[in-house]
Amino acid sequence: MVQSFSHLFSERARGMRASEIRELLKLTQRPEIISFAGGLPNPEAFPIKDIKNITDDLLTKRGPQVLQYGTTEGVTELREALAARLKRDKGIDGDLKNILITSGSQQGLDLFSKVFIDPHDIIIVSAPTYLGGTNAFASYQAQMESVPLDEQGMIPDLLEERLWKLHRHGKNSKMIYIIPTFQNPAGVTISESRRKKILDVVANLDMLVVEDDPYSELRFDGDDVRSMKALDKEDRVIYLGTFSKILAPGFRCAWLVASEEICQKLTVAKQSTDLCTNTFGQYVAYEYIARKMVDRHILLIRKMYKRKRDIMLKAFARYFPKGVTWTKPEGGMFAWVTTPPAVDTKVMFDQAIANNVAYVVGTAFYPMASGGRNSMRLNFTHPTDEKIEEGVKRLGSVIEAEIGATSGKRRGIQRQRNGIISGV
Repeated sequence: MVQSFSHLFSERARGMRASEIRELLKLTQRPEIISFAGGLPNPEAFPIKDIKNITDDLLTKRGPQVLQYGTTEGVTELREALAARLKRDKGIDGDLKNILITSGSQQGLDLFSKVFIDPHDIIIVSAPTYLGGTNAFASYQAQMESVPLDEQGMIPDLLEERLWKLHRHGKNSKMIYIIPTFQNPAGVTISESRRKKILDVVANLDMLVVEDDPYSELRFDGDDVRSMKALDKEDRVIYLGTFSKILAPGFRCAWLVASEEICQKLTVAKQSTDLCTNTFGQYVAYEYIARKMVDRHILLIRKMYKRKRDIMLKAFARYFPKGVTWTKPEGGMFAWVTTPPAVDTKVMFDQAIANNVAYVVGTAFYPMASGGRNSMRLNFTHPTDEKIEEGVKRLGSVIEAEIGATSGKRRGIQRQRNGIISGV
């Protein structure tokens, strides 16, 4: 008999739940399945030759140094290079005292949670939002309150309304978690005017903003929008960036930019977590910037991903039945699809798998599971061009069959009104 030790788990651990996306991905591993489910960069986008050349040089010239433990703050050369690049490309001011290298952006979310969240603290998120963020906050026993999105991202008036409603009931929130550019999962981008309005709301209520920005360099169309960190005049924004989408996710190398006070506290929290981020990966990332490989490579990635996005959007128009709508992202990695209200994409998922196509159900991105029932997230960066076309064709047939099967059933209340991205 296998002994169970669950009674010894901490109260916090007992509340932890496996990622719904990770569980779904286990069902998509069969080679015959065309999967739009993962949030994966395309492996053809990995700069393997550049990495090999950098690696050979580093091991030959600086082998003992790059294989040794590093400081918790991160490799100095990398932080200096990031500070210069962030100033040049994003208008973000920061120097060594403001930059902490993390083991992926996910660690940044965990460190922030460790430093700022007490049990039952309220965190404001968008609806829908990135599941990895809400899981990090929930693991520290935070409560999530959500604000709807539309095609321009989080709606400031609804944010302000939600916060003042909480305030009137004696509740306050410490922070907003937001992905303002090419949001995961919806693919939408918050306009600069809205970003400024959100910052005004936050300042009036003495809150912080965690700006998660993994996708902004993957812009295909339109003009860049200044980051919230660049617009921030009071050091209220903690900015998260990553090499996962512009180099390779396997290095687990990312960074955060924050006020000196916050950065110091986050560094102390990291010391008890992993001591330091992968030193070798940091030196590879530094050389990647210093040799000006990164800008050249980003242009190649943008071209590849734009082509894949265009193939997917054209396939939507060709194969999806009437009543299905979708976002049209100007960059990033995802499109958000909404079916007619009678369709439950979680119920439909088994039929999709039976037809060898997979997606992530919309409810996975709603922290209270109160929305997204008739929505789904599709990734366009990882599948081949041919599989995008064929996969959307299969999915269109599945949706059409599900619409037919549910046409006689009682329809739910459609929440996709007034441009708000949601589900039933």
